Amino acid sequence: MPGAGTEEAQVGEVRIEESADAGIEAPVSARRHAPWRGRLPVLAAVAAGGALGACARYGAARLWPTEAGAFPWTTLWVNVAGCAAIGVLMAVLTGLRAGHRLVRPFFGTGVLGGFTTFSTYVVDVERLTGAGRVTTGLLDLAATMLGALAAVWTTARLTRRVIAWRVS
Repeated sequence: MPGAGTEEAQVGEVRIEESADAGIEAPVSARRHAPWRGRLPVLAAVAAGGALGACARYGAARLWPTEAGAFPWTTLWVNVAGCAAIGVLMAVLTGLRAGHRLVRPFFGTGVLGGFTTFSTYVVDVERLTGAGRVTTGLLDLAATMLGALAAVWTTARLTRRVIAWRVS
């Protein structure tokens, strides 16, 4: 708090206090805000979205289970579909308008981050190669990575084209 007979000016992130008596400027420590102030809604959005995405992924794994030693098609298609959706989402958010500040954390980091499952993908590759199915494991490794990259690139590009067409 500034003392009596002082004036305060804010310069960037540093507050300056000027003493009316001495004519000297000295930095004053800025009030520290709670580290979670303003971030709690983002954390809640990511958590809620992540729960929904993880439940959707779990549902897909239950609907289309992969037998031991078989190619993990469900994991591949979950990752490709999730990356395709991320491409659309990011193109919409950057091409049209950002929307509410919680849209990207909820859908991008939360729902789609919880839905895509690159940790399971790596475990699938490790299990396949560990069981002597090296060719299948390497095929999964390449197919998932290439499919995910192609999906996000293609859907982002197509979505940007649709946005440009609709705006013009």
